[in-house]
Amino acid sequence: IKVLLGGIPGVSPGRVVILGGGTVGTEAAKMAVGLGARVQILDINLQRLNELELLFGSRVELLYSTAQSVEECVREADLLVGAVLVPGRRAPVLVGEELVAQMRPRSLIVDVAVDQGGCIATTRVTTHAQPVYEAHGVLHYGVPNMPGAVPWTSTQALVNATLPYILKLANLGLAAALEQDPALAKGLNVRAGKLIHPAVRATFPDLG
Repeated sequence: IKVLLGGIPGVSPGRVVILGGGTVGTEAAKMAVGLGARVQILDINLQRLNELELLFGSRVELLYSTAQSVEECVREADLLVGAVLVPGRRAPVLVGEELVAQMRPRSLIVDVAVDQGGCIATTRVTTHAQPVYEAHGVLHYGVPNMPGAVPWTSTQALVNATLPYILKLANLGLAAALEQDPALAKGLNVRAGKLIHPAVRATFPDLG
């Protein structure tokens, strides 16, 4: 079964369910809204949901993520996007195998969290050569480092995002740059041979 996400006059548009309202989830929602799909974003951060409401208004349904709301939305999804990220830790599994088996036949899962283990129980790593496999009648896309498919564009975007931090480190030195820029300090993982980042330290307590 193939579904046109944007629908046509007289036919309902496809339903896109996005787990996680961070950068990846937001960008996925922008694409889906642009195609004319019905979009739902689920997140546990109420502040982030409020920010998304200012961004999307009524074009996106914003829901607090609970086991019940995830189950209800996932069952009806034509496209499920896993966009959950916990910095320094494995992504939590929000969709179990039994729920995947209840999804619509030939619906699609794109688990962007595959780099951190995936947030869908049936996710496994795939490649650009063989990007899709089927499990319980549902198609799965599990290519890690998805921006690698467009290396020139993704490299430019990465440079644009990181260059200000690199210049600050080069001009001020490590200690002064970390002191002056709280955002940069939050990204510090290792210093003087010791793990600094709390999430990474919790994941690797023996190395702390």
